[in-house]
Amino acid sequence: MTTFSTSQSGAPIPSDQHSLTTGPDGVTALHDRFLVEKLASFNRERVPERNPHAKGGGAFGEFVVTEDVSAYTKAAVFQPGARSETLLRFSSVAGEQGSPDTWRDVRGFALRFYTTEGNYDIVGNNTPVFFIRDAIKFPDFIHSQKRTGDSALRNADMQWEFWTNSPESAHQVTYVMGDRGLPRSWRHMNGYGSHTFSWMNEAGERFWVQYHFKSRLGVHPMSAEEAEKLAGSDADYYRRDLYEAIERGEHPVWDVYVQVMGYEQGKTYRFNPFDITKVWPHADFPLIKVGELTLNRNPQNFFAEIEQAAFSPSNLVPGIGISPDKMLMGRVFAYPDAQRYRIGANYNQLPVNQPHAAEVRNYQHEGQMRYHANPAGTPVHGSSTWGPYAPEESRAGEVGWESDGELVRAAQTLRADDDDFGQPGTLYREVFDDGEKARFHETLVGQYRALTIDDVKVRFLQYWTRVDAGLGETLRTLIAAGDEGATTTQPLGDK
Repeated sequence: MTTFSTSQSGAPIPSDQHSLTTGPDGVTALHDRFLVEKLASFNRERVPERNPHAKGGGAFGEFVVTEDVSAYTKAAVFQPGARSETLLRFSSVAGEQGSPDTWRDVRGFALRFYTTEGNYDIVGNNTPVFFIRDAIKFPDFIHSQKRTGDSALRNADMQWEFWTNSPESAHQVTYVMGDRGLPRSWRHMNGYGSHTFSWMNEAGERFWVQYHFKSRLGVHPMSAEEAEKLAGSDADYYRRDLYEAIERGEHPVWDVYVQVMGYEQGKTYRFNPFDITKVWPHADFPLIKVGELTLNRNPQNFFAEIEQAAFSPSNLVPGIGISPDKMLMGRVFAYPDAQRYRIGANYNQLPVNQPHAAEVRNYQHEGQMRYHANPAGTPVHGSSTWGPYAPEESRAGEVGWESDGELVRAAQTLRADDDDFGQPGTLYREVFDDGEKARFHETLVGQYRALTIDDVKVRFLQYWTRVDAGLGETLRTLIAAGDEGATTTQPLGDK
């Protein structure tokens, strides 16, 4: 039986069909508080969309530790047999809210563990590397993917001008222009923490780690033709696929692994292990199984639980820390700062962002949309001799590293195997099979044909020749032949 509806303050609503007017055909009364509340609420329904990663979807699930990695970390979430509620949000990077799911792009893989020691977030992608290694270039990178001020259109020349002037981007761009740039669905792709993180065990020993989430459905691409068709016929294809699969009881599962590097080994390894544009070879650092992640519950309200979800690499727990990764250090500031702008100063009090398995106890107070408050009489400052809360350094389990260098603005110190084009060349030559290479060639020729500035075209071919000389020659041959299989397209939304 339908019950009566109310205003936001709980008062019964007289009508949701008719405003209060002076007679049936008269003027509307400004004091119609029900009309004003309804319109004012409607006007404020949208929070600012995320700048990158605006379009996405997600679901809740459970992480279960099936192995024993306690020798490396004391974090409760990774202890043998531990179970934690999780939230996983998938996304595209460059497009806006209404952009098609199946444009070529990196896919975000933002994971939250609601642990007994607080929320722990791993904010990664479906690739193990990233386009840049210094956060100061991040706004420029994202701007290069966005729309220009005059035409409000995306610009291939701008995109490739940035990439070809940033040689460290070659590894990630090779992934994006390959099959990883068009996954069959969010369920058919891996996830990665991408950055290097630090772990510390109960004995205080420190390690460097990288996270891998391997889909049990395997990593499968979507054809360029199907992606282009779906962009027009079902722009929400990935979002629909995940939601309907979970509703059917087909719960996607990822096996969770880490690579572990000794703390001291990080100082002398042959390339910088904190460089997010590089992968750690599995031959040197084999995958170590940790557990399994299952998505088994769709959100009850997409806006409240997915759109307002606020992930951040600054959400750490005892026994887990960051690393001397310049991108990661920048993100530790940038993500919570963006959330405060996008959702509000007290965004962590929203149900989806609150710790679900731990209590919040601090002296922070007031601010917009403050909901939770300490008991009356609690002091509003830390270091109080009569306050109920006090820090415990040993419980915090912070993980750090030594650094006594002079403050400078400089590129990272080069090691023996630090090379921007070596790993992308290996990815192309040794990982891509013949079919992947053929699709890769077609994609790159399509990208080239979208360019209009001669200087960018020259640098485009030089860029791929530095990845692999044979690749550069193949592209020149295909372009010269006017290969009919490649068509001019939108940046990253291409075939």
